Amino acid sequence: MKIAVLSDTHGLLRPEVMEIVNTCDVILHGGDINTQKIADELSKDKPLYIVRGNNDKEWAEHIPVSLRFELDGIGFYMVHNKKEIPLDLTGVDVVVFGHSHKYLEERKDGRLFLNPGSCGKRRFNQEITMAVLELKGGEIEVQRIDISHTEPAIHAPREKDIRKTVENISKGMKKGETIKYMAEKYGCTLEFTEQVCRIIATHPGVTGEGILNKMEVNRIQNPPCQTSLIDDTIA
Repeated sequence: MKIAVLSDTHGLLRPEVMEIVNTCDVILHGGDINTQKIADELSKDKPLYIVRGNNDKEWAEHIPVSLRFELDGIGFYMVHNKKEIPLDLTGVDVVVFGHSHKYLEERKDGRLFLNPGSCGKRRFNQEITMAVLELKGGEIEVQRIDISHTEPAIHAPREKDIRKTVENISKGMKKGETIKYMAEKYGCTLEFTEQVCRIIATHPGVTGEGILNKMEVNRIQNPPCQTSLIDDTIA
């Protein structure tokens, strides 16, 4: 049995991902689907095991937060956030989760812990990944899949500082600070700062998470060589 394992698609189902999914017998999705359309597409021809992520809102109330099930005699547990994995994993051989957008594969206490990463919208410099499990006679083979992409990464602060930087830019806008001043102040390119400001201006009340998600959508939908409205660059 071949199992496609994916997570954090955030409203985008890439053709490359579907090519791999179509070679598998079962699909596991670790949450942050974002739309019912994605769930419907994945479950059209194959069994789909899916859990609700933190970005799956009212439309996903029917989707469970966690799942326990068995495939070919192998016990599975699924939840979106690794922090919500229970201590009692009796009968569980594979734990699948997502949320971080970072691929993780480790074996601990006789169990496989697997985060397939994100194969949806690319967040800055992160890789686009998923996994395929093959169950053979009680053995579990794991194959990491790296998805090629054409959308460029936006030069931005280190990932752990991105949300804080977005918040600071939002505060700077309220103070009337210029894009060039904020870019220099927070160590960003003019392109990054300009995009954040544009989203804040056109989406009043948008959260930091919403800004980052919108930037991902823009990067995927728009050609990579669009010229910024500002020609200056920071040395």
